[in-house]
Amino acid sequence: MNPVIENAKVIDFRVRVPPGLCPAIEIPDTNSSQYDAVLNTDDKYTQANSLDDLLHAMDSNGIDHAVMHAENELGDTADALNRIVADSVNQYPDRFTGIGTVTLKDLSIKKALRQIDDCIEMGMIGLSIEPAFFGMHLNEKKLYPIYAKAMENNLLVALHTGINYTTHRPMAGENPMLLDEIACDFPGLTLVASHGGWPWINEMVAVARKHPQVFIEFGGIAPKYVAAQGGGWEVMHRFMNSVLKDQILYGTDWPTMDHKRTLAEWREMDLKPEVIKKLLATNACRLLSE
Repeated sequence: MNPVIENAKVIDFRVRVPPGLCPAIEIPDTNSSQYDAVLNTDDKYTQANSLDDLLHAMDSNGIDHAVMHAENELGDTADALNRIVADSVNQYPDRFTGIGTVTLKDLSIKKALRQIDDCIEMGMIGLSIEPAFFGMHLNEKKLYPIYAKAMENNLLVALHTGINYTTHRPMAGENPMLLDEIACDFPGLTLVASHGGWPWINEMVAVARKHPQVFIEFGGIAPKYVAAQGGGWEVMHRFMNSVLKDQILYGTDWPTMDHKRTLAEWREMDLKPEVIKKLLATNACRLLSE
C-alpha cells in the first residue's frame, strides 16, 4: 500500500478535475445559473483553476491525498475526463487516486462497458456517475450492467445523491433510499453516496445502517450545517458519531468547497476524536487499500 495513504491524517475523498483542464463544452444556463447563485461556482472555479492550484490548496491545509473524480454532468466528455484524471494520478501518484466515469448521454451499454475496461486499465478504483443530470434515477435498470461490471471488477461506485441545482432536472431520482435497492441487488458492490443525500437524511442514515457497504461522503457541503439544529441533518450528526462512524468520508468537491473552511468546521464539531480520525482519513484509507 502507498505509505502516504497508509499514514495520511487527511484524505479528501472527492475533488473535481481542475476546471482549466476540463474539455471545453457549452454549459446551458439551466445547468449553471442556480449552482452559481447557491454555491458561487463562477468565482470559485475561476480562482481555483489548475492542478497546481489544487496541489497548493492541499499543501496549505495538510491534505495528504485526494481522490479525483472524472465527473461527467453534461455531454459526452467521459473519455477525455478519464484521461485527465489518469494523467494527474500518473504525474503525482502519492497525491492522487483516480475515479473514472462513463458516458450517460444517450446511454450505450456497449460504450459504457468499454469505458469501464479503460478505467480499469488506467488504474481507477471506481466510477463516479450522476444519472439525474441525464434524466435517470439511480436505480434505473439500464444502469445495472454498469453496476454489475463494477462489482465484478471490485470498483466502487460513487453516486450523486440529494439535491441538484439544475433548473430542468428533477431531483427525485437522487433519493438515497434508491441505494437500498441497488445494494440489495449488488451485495458485493461498494457504494459511495456523494454529497450526503440531503434533504433525505433519515433515508440516507437508514440505508447506510442497513448496508455496511454504503458510505456517505460530504463533498460540496458546509459541515457547520451538519451540526446545526433545524437544518435537517440532526439524525446524521447523531449517528455518524456512533453506529455510522466507519462509513463516513471527508470530501470537499474542490473547488466547490475549500479545505481550510471544511476542516475547521469538522474539527470544531462535537464529534468524538476517534470519529474525526475515521472521517478525515481512516475510512478512506480502508477503501483505497481494498
